[in-house]
Amino acid sequence: MATTHALAGVAVASLVALGAPEQVDVALAAAFVGGLFPDLDLYAGHRKTLHFPVYYWPFALAAGALAIVSTGPATVALACFLLAAALHSTMDVFGGGLELRPWLATSERAVYDHFAGQWRRPRRWVRYDGAPEDALLGALLAVPPLLVAGAPLRWLIGATVCLSVGYALVRRRVPAVTEHLVGFVPATMTEYVPERFVEG
Repeated sequence: MATTHALAGVAVASLVALGAPEQVDVALAAAFVGGLFPDLDLYAGHRKTLHFPVYYWPFALAAGALAIVSTGPATVALACFLLAAALHSTMDVFGGGLELRPWLATSERAVYDHFAGQWRRPRRWVRYDGAPEDALLGALLAVPPLLVAGAPLRWLIGATVCLSVGYALVRRRVPAVTEHLVGFVPATMTEYVPERFVEG
């Protein structure tokens, strides 16, 4: 789930509290946004357009080094944003495939590797987005940032965990609802509907 990616980003960013506690809320907020960022390609080449499982890492490491040398809000935010985006793009390999019903395991496309010029196959350690283990993982990842975050971010993290659990409860019904809604899309607009939404 996108929420699990956001929580993974903030979990890693919570380590900022060890070296620069005054920057921890900036780090968590930037990591939350960075963890969500790759999924902005949901309707335009999902897991390919903004997902870079190789290319985010050099920039994230360089930004991290800069943040260590010059620890300020801007450098910490940039490092945490890029680290969370890199983590998200890498984590997609460990989930299910890119399909409307990923629990059927019919897709061998997890995330596109621009460096290799091919799709990486899904490992399915988390069977699919919204699986019970996905919600559990998100809840566990929320623990470290909840211990170091200020009040507003604790509310955001808590709400994100609740959203994750809620989505997991209805996940198996989402494809049928999606297909029903796609039926109302005007014929002139169907070419803009992602292929996986019209699998039938």
